[in-house]
Amino acid sequence: QVQLVESGGGLVQAGGSLRLSCTSSGRTFSNLPMAWFRQAPGKERDMVAGINWSDDSTYYANSVKFRFTISRDNTKNTVYLQMNNLKPEDTAVYYCNAVKRYTDYAPIHSWGQGTHVTVSS
Repeated sequence: QVQLVESGGGLVQAGGSLRLSCTSSGRTFSNLPMAWFRQAPGKERDMVAGINWSDDSTYYANSVKFRFTISRDNTKNTVYLQMNNLKPEDTAVYYCNAVKRYTDYAPIHSWGQGTHVTVSS
């Protein structure tokens, strides 16, 4: 049973930055594509960024491109999401998950608790 643990969320003013972290118990990430997702209140969960496992190729949703950066440290079994120039519309609960392809919304494991990000205007 893989348990995903996200952390690093918080309250930040518009234009600020946060770095989210994701780790797991039970299985290593090193051979799996990984992705970050978010779910705003009253909306569906969307995929915002993905990273391949073999060559660190990345994917970003248009809404976060050039502001967010996904990265991974396989030695620490951790995936990161650096979020810069945050906007109020980035307010959501952020989740990570392994995916079948780093460009596709295809989560593999059960969802963790997520980490809350609130951006004030």
